[in-house]
Amino acid sequence: MNNASPASLPDNLCYLNGEFSSLQDAKISVLDRGFIFGDGVYEVLPAYGGRIFRLEQHLARLDRSLAELRMGNPLSREQWLAIARQLLTDHAARTGAVDQIIYIQITRGVAVRDHVMVEGVAPTVFVMCSTMKPPTEAQRTEGVACVTADDFRWQKAHIKSTSLLGAVFARQISADEGALETVMFRGDFLSEAAASNVWVVKNGVLMGPPKNQLVLEGIRFGLLEEICAAQGIPFELRPITRAEVLAADELLLSSATKEVLPITRLDGQPVGNGKPGPVYARLLAGYQQAKAEQSV
Repeated sequence: MNNASPASLPDNLCYLNGEFSSLQDAKISVLDRGFIFGDGVYEVLPAYGGRIFRLEQHLARLDRSLAELRMGNPLSREQWLAIARQLLTDHAARTGAVDQIIYIQITRGVAVRDHVMVEGVAPTVFVMCSTMKPPTEAQRTEGVACVTADDFRWQKAHIKSTSLLGAVFARQISADEGALETVMFRGDFLSEAAASNVWVVKNGVLMGPPKNQLVLEGIRFGLLEEICAAQGIPFELRPITRAEVLAADELLLSSATKEVLPITRLDGQPVGNGKPGPVYARLLAGYQQAKAEQSV
């Protein structure tokens, strides 16, 4: 059991409601709607060598999530960028970390407990940085194991909500089996993994589920489409059946921290020939090139 005390938590600098302070000293009200209801949204932005990757796309998704909650963005692009850069610089100086993750969370704010969306309340804005934990070389070269499960979460998965109990349950399914991720299906159709998007390769075509309210549109949706266009890889977004997933030549995960990662075993069975495939190799190379070219 993890009995970590506040004093044992990282002493990193964070931003909370207009002020920078230590994570150990930052406090919110117990009546914050994020704490009471999970009434908030978040974003996770990767930064390589102090440069933020796909900033505009992450801020655009943040705006989309906020709009679904009937909230406006409390800060401008320039303000977000200034906060992130200060935290990145401080964390790098403290830890020596080269690659980092920026976590942004916005909740509706503090109010008397009531389910109705209260108006006129100042939102709670929180930002922190942590050291990125990229895939290991073995995961890159050998692939990873995943398991499948029914997608039992709510019907608004397109919102990057802080209400993540469904994702916690889903991820625990794979953790209990010693696997990296849980690939989920709504009925007979692929949705996503607990904390990743899932991609299917068949006959050289990269396929993903359609963009709708049942899937969080990962930033890598657009990025992988761009890489496919540059590499000449056919790209499709459409409903994908369980049978197609099980018969795939390659299966891939994508997320801010995983980037793109091959699944080589699913429910204990090999995917394709059981090794990372050629489409994965081309996507990984394109991803690394994009990192070098498109950071701010």
